[in-house]
Amino acid sequence: MRVEYINPFVDAAIQILSSTVSKDISRGQISLRSSITPMMGVVIIVGLAGQVSGRIIIDMDRETALKIASAMNNETLVEFDELTTATLTELANMITGKAVTRLHELGFQFDLTPPALFTGEKIQISDNKIEALVVPIEIPQGKIEINVGIKEE
Repeated sequence: MRVEYINPFVDAAIQILSSTVSKDISRGQISLRSSITPMMGVVIIVGLAGQVSGRIIIDMDRETALKIASAMNNETLVEFDELTTATLTELANMITGKAVTRLHELGFQFDLTPPALFTGEKIQISDNKIEALVVPIEIPQGKIEINVGIKEE
């Protein structure tokens, strides 16, 4: 996978989180993940199709997800209800939209699927065709991982 694909998603995540959640953000080291990956408990998946195919996963634990949704709504949210889910999927829309706009400016052409949010213990994502690059992001609310798995068609 070309690094040109991952940087716009990570940069967009940092910019969006900085403007909506907290300016106190640190980016961890990129790592490579195999095809079967255990998730932290709240997973937002956005599919990619066109010149490239694959998916972007925003992964976090339940507590972090609730704290992020609370910060974005300026109120304390304590359960996964429609507002929490809508807020987190909108966060994914903002991140992926910003990244794809940047990639389109660089000449790459592909489309996005709407975000799908999954919650639960022991969630695993299996895709034996795509290895993923993962970038951890730390904010005061917790840890988020941006998981980018893209292959060129």
